[in-house]
This record gives sequence, C-alpha cells and structure tokens, in this order.
Amino acid sequence: MTTRESPRAAPSAPPAAAAGRTPVEPLPADSAAAARGPDLRGRTAVVTGAAGGIGRACAERLSASGAAVLLVDRDADGVQALEEAGTGTAAPVDLTDLDAAAEVARGADILVNNAGVQTVAPIEEFPPDRFALILRLMLEAPFRLVQAALPHMYAQGWGRIVNISSVHGLRASPYKSAYVSAKHGLEGFSKVAAVEGAARGVTSNCINPGYVRTPLVEAQIAEQARAHAIPEDEVVEAVLLARSPLKRLIEPAEVAAMAAYLCGPEASYVNGASLAMDGAWSAS
Repeated sequence: MTTRESPRAAPSAPPAAAAGRTPVEPLPADSAAAARGPDLRGRTAVVTGAAGGIGRACAERLSASGAAVLLVDRDADGVQALEEAGTGTAAPVDLTDLDAAAEVARGADILVNNAGVQTVAPIEEFPPDRFALILRLMLEAPFRLVQAALPHMYAQGWGRIVNISSVHGLRASPYKSAYVSAKHGLEGFSKVAAVEGAARGVTSNCINPGYVRTPLVEAQIAEQARAHAIPEDEVVEAVLLARSPLKRLIEPAEVAAMAAYLCGPEASYVNGASLAMDGAWSAS
C-alpha cells in the first residue's frame, strides 16, 4: 500500500541529548506568546483519525501553530477536503494495515495517535473479529507508529507523542470490552514510551477526555439506546453523562488545545501523564 509523504521542513530542533541529559527548552518571553499557543514552525506532525472529530481539531490547531501536518485517515475524501482547505497534507491510510501505519510516521516530530472506532455489545455477544480489529487499530497501530517515529525523534533530541486515550483508559463501562481494553493498553504503552524517551528529549502522554461531541459519540447513542432499552433522547444524560458531575459534552477544540499545549515548551516536563478531561468523572 502506498502513502503520500508529508513535506519535511527542516526542524529547528535543539541538539540531541548528551550523556543522558534532556535539553531544556526556553519558555515564551511573555504571557501573550503563551496565549497564542506553541510555535511549531519547522515541525512535522502526524495526526491519525484526522478527517473528523478530535483528530480534525488537533490537525487544525497544530497547523495554526505552524506545523506541517500529515492528515492520516481511511476517509480519503475527508482528509482531501482538509488539505484543500489549507490544513496539512492528505494521507489516506487504513491503519489496520500495520506496515502502512508505520510508513506514515517516519520522520515525524510530533505524533498524535487518535484514530479509533467503537462497538457496544455485551461480552457474550461481542464479535471476536471486531474485538481483534479494535485492538489492532487502537493499540497495535499506535505501537507501530511510535516505533517508526522514534529514530528521527531520538536523532534530533526532541519529539512529542500525544495519545488520545479516554476516561475509559482510567475507568470501565459495560458493553465496551474492546474499547476499554485498547485504551487501558494504550495507557501502559504510553508510559513505557515516556520512560524510554525521557533522557532523549521525547515525551509521551495520554489525554483522557470523557464524551466528546464527535461522530463516534453520536453513533453510540442509538447503540446505547438498544443496549439499555431506553429512548435515544435519554441516552446522553442517563447513560453517557451519568457519572460525570459536569453535564455537557466536551468540544473537540478543547482536546486539541490540550494536545497543542503538550507540544509546547511549558509542557517539557509533563511526561508519562494521563491528563483527565472528564468533568470530574474519574474523581467521583
């Protein structure tokens, strides 16, 4: 399977870490610079699941910060439309093809692992082939992407891995055995990448949102209505937000802002973290 390569701008990277020391990045000169977000000019960012939802919001935010963004998604029309709108370079790829997944990450300075799918069913009814596909897409593919990206990151002494996990990486819900398993696995993998990359200028973190206003969540409403035998108009408050003290969906742009922060100098010491954006769900 062939993929399109992102334009590779020459990175303005700090020198590689020497003798186990991590380069210290300068902070912005003033608070106004911080408010504008990180300056990512000269960086190449790979964003998976970029055609919509959180992935699209992350791609737009990183592009606005100056990064050259590679838009990875199996939705060829979706990423092509983003490219035509001036956000990044389209790379139509099915990430369940693990060799193709690895190829798109080579040379990345920033990697945002976001692509995912959902199936809602009791364990005894869960299709085994669907369980395997979800783990391949949401755990094996991130492993292959990170594995391919690390040599370049290590060589320049700088890299950012942002894994879009979920509150379901911290908690479980019924009828989501594959999704919860994949996200828990991603949490562990992210921490290993953080420990291995720390002395070489590479950070790896998870963002753990609750329910975000995305097509994936909207598609769950009908599934959850069937699983819980309730009307669809009751699902959001009675099921999706039942355990969230803050009773609203998260906007994709909020998650993208956190992702951009993790790529900036103020977050250079944030590593191996799982950053909850769940309206106090995991605190209650």
